[in-house]
Amino acid sequence: MVNKRNQQGMVLIVSMVLIVAVTSVAVTLMSSSTIDIKITNAAQERETAEAYLMGEVQRLVKDQKQLLGASKFHFTNGQIDANDNGVHKFKSTDVDAKIDFELKNLNKGQLEVPCPRIYSYTEGVVCNMTELRSSVEYGDQGRHTVTVVIGIGQEIRDVKADQ
Repeated sequence: MVNKRNQQGMVLIVSMVLIVAVTSVAVTLMSSSTIDIKITNAAQERETAEAYLMGEVQRLVKDQKQLLGASKFHFTNGQIDANDNGVHKFKSTDVDAKIDFELKNLNKGQLEVPCPRIYSYTEGVVCNMTELRSSVEYGDQGRHTVTVVIGIGQEIRDVKADQ
């Protein structure tokens, strides 16, 4: 028989070791899940900002389309403000979000080529290519930025054909 006095306290030591081991596993799992939650939240914030920005871009395109001939998308290089280095800036309609819209003409004047995705050339119609760059800040204190760049090919009447 083993002496009872020699075994007193052994259960306490084994249980303390097990408690330390289980606690360290629990802390590791909690910190791992906290990081996963932060990554997921950051991805959701980015997706939300991108979806919001795409909606605002579509709103701007719709508003410009309703202007018909007065649309800024018809601007050629000479018509875009030279003071802004060839970039026309739109103001956001949403006061709460700081969205920057910049319209830039990609042509050197009017190009006498058919617009993309047109299969047959139409006499007297040329393509005016513009680029709309939109940015919005998101995240804590606006630390991150999402930028969407779209190209717009606009059929316009050839000025040279009229002369």
